[in-house]
Amino acid sequence: MNPIFSFFHTFFEVPLQNILLFFNNVFVTLKIPGSFGLAIIALTVSVRFILHPLFKKQLDTAKKMQDMKPHLDSLNAKHKKDPKKLQQEQLKLYQEAGINPASGCVFLIIQIPIFIALYNTLRLFLEGNLQKVIGNINSVVYHPSLKITAIDPWFFGYNLALTPSKAGLWYYYLVPVITAFLQYYQVKVSVPASPAKKEEGKLEKKESTTGEDFQKAMNTQMKYIFPLLIGWFSFQFPIGLSLYWNIFSIFSIIQYKQMQKK
Repeated sequence: MNPIFSFFHTFFEVPLQNILLFFNNVFVTLKIPGSFGLAIIALTVSVRFILHPLFKKQLDTAKKMQDMKPHLDSLNAKHKKDPKKLQQEQLKLYQEAGINPASGCVFLIIQIPIFIALYNTLRLFLEGNLQKVIGNINSVVYHPSLKITAIDPWFFGYNLALTPSKAGLWYYYLVPVITAFLQYYQVKVSVPASPAKKEEGKLEKKESTTGEDFQKAMNTQMKYIFPLLIGWFSFQFPIGLSLYWNIFSIFSIIQYKQMQKK
């Protein structure tokens, strides 16, 4: 195995598989129906809890950047013909405010390997020959008590191993619709509209820069196109992956709302 893939498998995928097995076995022991679906939810909540400090840092940085926008706009207008001077003044402003613009990206960057590991983990549990899947899973458990003999994929009338595209049942088609909506709403609450005074409206339009236009275009794509892509993926992937994504989105929305109130 490639050293990079081996590292990723050992330090990301295998730990997540064991955590998922732990939660699944807890719910099975308690004889709670839908144990595997509940295990996915518990795993999602655990990941959100672990990433919360980075998530909070991202929100704090975004809030400070939003508060600084009038000052940044002023610098853009003052030094628009001198890009080097503009960059120096922007960095100075960031330093005075104690802001590292790149720090807000850490939460997004660190999610990438976690998302990939979770995808591979859930795909391992939910796709392929059941006996082979169980054998592969049991081969990487940290403790014999985590081994399984079967996986019950049913959760509130949904087979978590099925994709909506293959299920052929109308209520499976609701999943990608809900997934796309939750993603849209998450983006909507995470990118609040910048407060603008009415008398400044015309001036802002006239002094709109290429950078601002690009940012508006990116926001539009994140708000409308990205949710549609997520909805399409949800239509093609097993329901179990959509369950993870939707719970993650719900917790993100709740945390955004709570942070904005403060």
